[in-house]
Amino acid sequence: MVLIIAESQKGQFKKSAFEAVTYGYKTAQAMGSTCAALVLGEAANAGDLGKYGAGAVYQITDSALQQFDSQVYTAAIAEAVKQLGADVVILNHSSTGKSLLGRLAARLHAGSVAGANTVPTVSGGFRVKKSVFSGKAIAEYEVNSPVKVLSLTGNAIQPEVVGSAVSVSALQVSLPAPKVKVKEVIREEGHVPLPEAELVVSAGRGMKGPENWGIVEELAEVIGATTACSRPVADVGWRPHHEHVGQTGIAIRPNLYIAIGISGAIQHLAGVNNSKTIVVINKDPEAPFFKAADYGVQGDLFDVVPKLTAAFRRFKEEQ
Repeated sequence: MVLIIAESQKGQFKKSAFEAVTYGYKTAQAMGSTCAALVLGEAANAGDLGKYGAGAVYQITDSALQQFDSQVYTAAIAEAVKQLGADVVILNHSSTGKSLLGRLAARLHAGSVAGANTVPTVSGGFRVKKSVFSGKAIAEYEVNSPVKVLSLTGNAIQPEVVGSAVSVSALQVSLPAPKVKVKEVIREEGHVPLPEAELVVSAGRGMKGPENWGIVEELAEVIGATTACSRPVADVGWRPHHEHVGQTGIAIRPNLYIAIGISGAIQHLAGVNNSKTIVVINKDPEAPFFKAADYGVQGDLFDVVPKLTAAFRRFKEEQ
């Protein structure tokens, strides 16, 4: 059995949860096995995970799961794996998944691969691929342990509706008392998190100052994108650090990445070069980013971006 850990936040599933279930469904097909989803804590419409390929959905509700504690969550998942006889465990390559991957692998005596981005192949051994060296190469790992633990890179696979909702079964496990006391949780609200975003508009030092960021935010709003920035911009306080994308920030792989006034240093490219389409706007014809771009616009961003926004707005009005 393939067991997918479906992440939820405030009782609602993230897009990444549906990605993981679709990935688990395809993994189970390749293995000739079945797949199920595990929900930890309260979550609305858990049975809808069946639409994305989960043949069964199990839920563990316990007061110890109200706040994330990696030790408690690890204990819950490990017990579920044993009860259900799962061979493969799939997490999201999120902050939660990263906290759980190593602990689960150790507890289950399992081989693990962090940040997988392709469906495993099983002919001649269980093999899975992931990006390495900041996206410059692809490595293939063979996992020979009886139980395998994988985390799935965000946006590596699109959710696909392949079935219908299923009933949810309660799972009883014994959990340790949490050792971490969470006093307050503060989250950014009102936008799609960068790791999940399919459209991203990013800008750099070419903006000349934070007072000019309105044209970037306006473009992002018109096309429904999430905003991002380069490291120097975050370091000087023009934009918050949670918007920093790159090797030392957040690695993303959206369908569209628009880079405005960013030169394209190798550290920045390492975090965005898995984007499906890259559009670069820069007045410097020698900017390194043009070499990585699918489309490039050489021009003054203060002239180009408002015109691009106006064109998008007209296009949407005509639809």
